[in-house]
Amino acid sequence: MPTSDGGLARLFADAEGPEKTPARPPARIGPNAIIQTGQALSALYGPGVARLIFEAAGLEHYIGSLPTTMLNEHEPVALFAAIQATLPHAEADRVLAEAGRRTGHYILENRIPPIARQFLPKLPAGLSSRLLVSAIARHAWTFAGSGRFEGRVTGWKRPVVTLVIAANPLATPGCPWHGAVFHRLFASLCGDVASVRHTQCCARGDGACITQLGLGLAPMP
Repeated sequence: MPTSDGGLARLFADAEGPEKTPARPPARIGPNAIIQTGQALSALYGPGVARLIFEAAGLEHYIGSLPTTMLNEHEPVALFAAIQATLPHAEADRVLAEAGRRTGHYILENRIPPIARQFLPKLPAGLSSRLLVSAIARHAWTFAGSGRFEGRVTGWKRPVVTLVIAANPLATPGCPWHGAVFHRLFASLCGDVASVRHTQCCARGDGACITQLGLGLAPMP
């Protein structure tokens, strides 16, 4: 079933103007990788623990002064590593997943134009997921940094979304942060996410992180 997203893709034009869509910079990550992770730490463990982990990561300059521009990717990498070094494995995953969920919510509320938020859930999942993958690919540098992103969708009635980040700089075992970001976006815009599988992971020695989402039929509220 061929389709063209040339017209519908314009729904994803940045609503805040061309200054928010710069040329793809190398080794940069969007500030929400730090902002939402700090909020997740504070919500789950309190601001004191959040401060200690930020200090351990060498990011104490962001305490009380959150970043507002693109970051050197080494900063969120250091923060994710400090979380893993400080907290038990399951709790570190919990924090990173909560940070990813918050990041996905922020993207939905601030980076997806309202018309797209209203329109996509009304489309068949096979079409809406393809449009969303195309939009994500155009802005992948904001979360993939020096990594190389590609995405594809197979199937139409119950599509399977495959998202690949080769040499993922933010990889942690199982990539709970990325998985939660993707789950939030696809569940909100493309229907029920029936399954999420992280089949390969750079943090476990693979050359790429691969996340697969199996979509159902009904949009989630």
